[in-house]
Amino acid sequence: MLPFLLQGLTLGFAAAVQPGPFIAYLISQTLAHGFKRTWVNAFAPLLSDGPIIAISLLLLSQLPQWLQRGLNLAGGGFILFLAWGAFQQWRGFSSLTTAPATETGYSVLRAALMNALSPLPYLYWSLVTGPILLSGWQKNPWYGLGFLAVFYTVLIGGLMTLMALFGAARQFGERASRALLGSSALALAAFGLYQLGRGLLGF
Repeated sequence: MLPFLLQGLTLGFAAAVQPGPFIAYLISQTLAHGFKRTWVNAFAPLLSDGPIIAISLLLLSQLPQWLQRGLNLAGGGFILFLAWGAFQQWRGFSSLTTAPATETGYSVLRAALMNALSPLPYLYWSLVTGPILLSGWQKNPWYGLGFLAVFYTVLIGGLMTLMALFGAARQFGERASRALLGSSALALAAFGLYQLGRGLLGF
């Protein structure tokens, strides 16, 4: 059991700090609305990863090339949509301090959709964590469940810590927060364009 718990701890931490469109989205939302309004978005992987795990283990390795490109195109378009929203928030940053709280349910679902359209979870579960989960489950179902429990505990804890750190940046003044929010918008745009490029050119 211990080796699987240690692997869950290590991989959960790596997933929490690995740059990607989902992380950039969480940061942009935290900078725009504050940690108290957005911390629940860290739980989005619990909503999205069930289907991702199943698809990754059963289908993704056998998908034809054109379907993989279609997934990249859909994800790239959605990421660019989110980048545009972050840019709009950056442009009207002075009004964010009085903006009404976002609806929690909608916010979490949007974050889950962001995660589901990102290629990183599929790659992670098809190439790294999926084989470990299957190996543990075949030896003893409790090994697999223990791996999952530690992985998501560390992942969600790491995401919340990252969001809290960026949320604290709001205390440094509007200029610093606005600059970080703009950086998040640029990061989302870059990830969106990259994913569109993968879908169109197949690189």
